Amino acid sequence: MRNRVLWRSLVVAGLMLGFASAATLAQTRAPARSARSRSLPRGSFGENVEVIGYTDVGGHIPFKLSIQEVNGRWLMYSASLYDRGWSVIDVTNPADPTVLNWVPGPPNTFTVQIDIADKKMITPLERSQFGGDTDHTKNNWEEGFYIWSLEDPVHPKRLGQYKTGGLGTHRDGYQGGRYVHVAAAARGYTGNIYEIVDISDPANPIEVGRWAPPELRLPDPDMQNQAFPHGAGLHGAPVVVDNLVYLPFGKFFAILDISDVRHPKEVSRVTFDPPYDMGLAVHTVLPFPRRKIVETNSEPFGGCDINSPSQVTLIDVANPAKPHILSFLPAPQTPPGAPYKNFCERGSFGSHNVNQLFHNPYVDDSDNILYLTYFTAGLRIYDIADARQPREIGYFIPPDPARLGQGVPAGRRPVTTAADVLVDKRGYIYLSDSAQGLFILRYTGPKPGPSIPVH
Repeated sequence: MRNRVLWRSLVVAGLMLGFASAATLAQTRAPARSARSRSLPRGSFGENVEVIGYTDVGGHIPFKLSIQEVNGRWLMYSASLYDRGWSVIDVTNPADPTVLNWVPGPPNTFTVQIDIADKKMITPLERSQFGGDTDHTKNNWEEGFYIWSLEDPVHPKRLGQYKTGGLGTHRDGYQGGRYVHVAAAARGYTGNIYEIVDISDPANPIEVGRWAPPELRLPDPDMQNQAFPHGAGLHGAPVVVDNLVYLPFGKFFAILDISDVRHPKEVSRVTFDPPYDMGLAVHTVLPFPRRKIVETNSEPFGGCDINSPSQVTLIDVANPAKPHILSFLPAPQTPPGAPYKNFCERGSFGSHNVNQLFHNPYVDDSDNILYLTYFTAGLRIYDIADARQPREIGYFIPPDPARLGQGVPAGRRPVTTAADVLVDKRGYIYLSDSAQGLFILRYTGPKPGPSIPVH
């Protein structure tokens, strides 16, 4: 009852309720009601964003997200960052998200990625880097990816598993149909390469094509991949538009022609490292097909002392053979009243993930607005209607947890860390915070105008 009173006070009186800890948040459950905004919690900062709901997902802190609507129910699927497995969450009423199921994954295995299409769920598997039961002395981890049926959307049924023979796969892309586009740590390479895997027979998935730059090849094709704990190469997810695939390849952004899936061919690339010196100079690519532009952004590994500033770039790909940089998005500014001079004081500061699952019919695929997570700088929202003059129009920085959520590695600072973002067709924004849980938000600012043609 106390928690319900707290929520009611937050809404009616507009009090700035501080989130005392991730555990307190987990216990805070609102009674059934329509989705209504809540004032920003004490310790958070924001502009043109309102908080709708929160869950710690039963202690299974979420990382990557996907969603679907089934018979009027909105179901979110989250891949856990520190535990091994995946959660199913009912977000029909985003003010009262409800965990419906926890699907346990294999031990000593990273299960942090997820994608869904055609009533199938793809969950990449790779050797664990940290968290949970990580044990680098054991070889009991699973690798590749699982293929699941979502005919029963709350209780996924495993149909098969693809294996690379190496360390596993990271962020794979499944846009429906026959092929999964894979970031694979296969043997014979020092980093993730691009593979195309046929899952038309889910019980017997098979690789049909691959591509890798020659600098990733090892002298022995049977040598175990050297991409551990972090490697160069393809982060993923690969994104397919017609006969082209767009790849975030760590140091560069690449466009391949996959008209013949057995023999992908490089069309062009844009190199970002050098000059950007960081974990992944190109972590993400997001094509906007109607506009023939692509967004790319980096990811830092660690703090500002060892990383360049982030690159978040809009690129003209009207001629795929000659991509052309249009603009760089502005970096986040420290909010007024913040108890720190800049975000670098707070640890890992830099861009990470965008709302990008545009193949999913339940995901907002607007091409004039960009939602981007920026680790300690929270969620940033940009108007990109004019690709030559992008501008920030909103942001939300969650409060720091008083203590870290369940499973977070010991020694990590209790600082909010915005990890992934997904926006559904209803306009609700789902922000995973790898220090504490899942925030559900809504953008309240002015809508960007129609997209301005580049040509």
